[in-house]
Amino acid sequence: MQKRGIFVSALLTLAIHAPAQTESQTKSMTDPQAVHQSAIVIDTHADTPQRFVDEHWDFTDPLNGGMLNYSSAKQGNLDAQFFSIWVDPSQYPANASAHRTLSLIDGTLEQVRKHPDKLALCVSADDIIATHSQGKFAVLMGIEGGHSIEDDLGLLRDYYRLGVRYMTLTWSNTNNWADSSGDIDDEKIPHHNGLTPFGKQVVAEMNRLGMMVDISHVSDKTFWDVIATTRTPIIASHSSARALTQAARNMTDEMLLAMKKNNGVVMVNFFPAFIDENWRKAWAAQEPERRQAQKALEAEYRTKGLPVPYTASDKIDREFAAKIGRAPFNSLINHFDHVIKIAGIDHVGIGTDFDGIPVPPAGIDSAADLPKVTAALMARGYTADDMHKLLGGNLLRVFREVQAASDHNP
Repeated sequence: MQKRGIFVSALLTLAIHAPAQTESQTKSMTDPQAVHQSAIVIDTHADTPQRFVDEHWDFTDPLNGGMLNYSSAKQGNLDAQFFSIWVDPSQYPANASAHRTLSLIDGTLEQVRKHPDKLALCVSADDIIATHSQGKFAVLMGIEGGHSIEDDLGLLRDYYRLGVRYMTLTWSNTNNWADSSGDIDDEKIPHHNGLTPFGKQVVAEMNRLGMMVDISHVSDKTFWDVIATTRTPIIASHSSARALTQAARNMTDEMLLAMKKNNGVVMVNFFPAFIDENWRKAWAAQEPERRQAQKALEAEYRTKGLPVPYTASDKIDREFAAKIGRAPFNSLINHFDHVIKIAGIDHVGIGTDFDGIPVPPAGIDSAADLPKVTAALMARGYTADDMHKLLGGNLLRVFREVQAASDHNP
């Protein structure tokens, strides 16, 4: 009888305490803020390194008109950022791409050196996890535009050794070995019908190194050539859905299905011209006037013998974007929703393009606003597990798989 009494007492104790635990667990699974805070949040694309180099701006400084800094990242629970190493081909000659690339890499690494208590360079998925557990911000790098390797696999390897872990095969310019979506309709530009034989060597070498292949910006034919060439999953570091917004930079449903089959991941871009069709049309209508203003700016800097700093050209784009206004926040959420419906929850992520776009959609002013994305998607029925995948888990999976397939001999 005594044992039975003890057993009944234990059951009563469990019954008393179980509801509180269940309620707490339920809240952590259903409250968007709690879900967002419990996730490892990774953004695969921000153009902030230009600020480090050209403005001598520090990542721990106030935003000063930017969209990403240490404080906003912490507020938005952004844990890891792939900083874009982008060389503007209109400002730096093709044979001087590497020097500018190295300057941007150095500017990013200097941030880590200056703030070892807050920032850590990460070169693997495990590094991201370890850095997160230490309460530090994970700094990663991705090259945007294959022209940065100057047609030299040795440079590609050197960038990897410096910490670069993905490369966007093209920017908006077709290079010597891969076609871009940005100029594919320009008859004055020589094109290759996708990847050249050397372009396929680049993809193979990236696979060997364990560097993620990024197909944002490439032409449709280049995309399909990459799918046929790569032996590892690929990423689209900042691309949205063409079914919703007819931007050449966006991915068709057929491409999204191919990304699913490849086990890759598509990171949704926040630029209004890629997420809202009305905004895209308004932006396109401004192009002649905008281009004229940019040409006048280039002429001004040419007389000084200087490249146009991105801050100056971006100021013009921001002025033109302000005339249109902000795109609706729901346009952004619709793109996440569409990619998930076509490719599946295991193949979507975040690629904001912060500091590389003139304006984000309404409701998103900086990295501090990222929890709004989680809240909006959960309001549409997505679960905590879904959000953990979208916010960072999918990218970590691809990163691991790409590095596991390398020959571990960079």
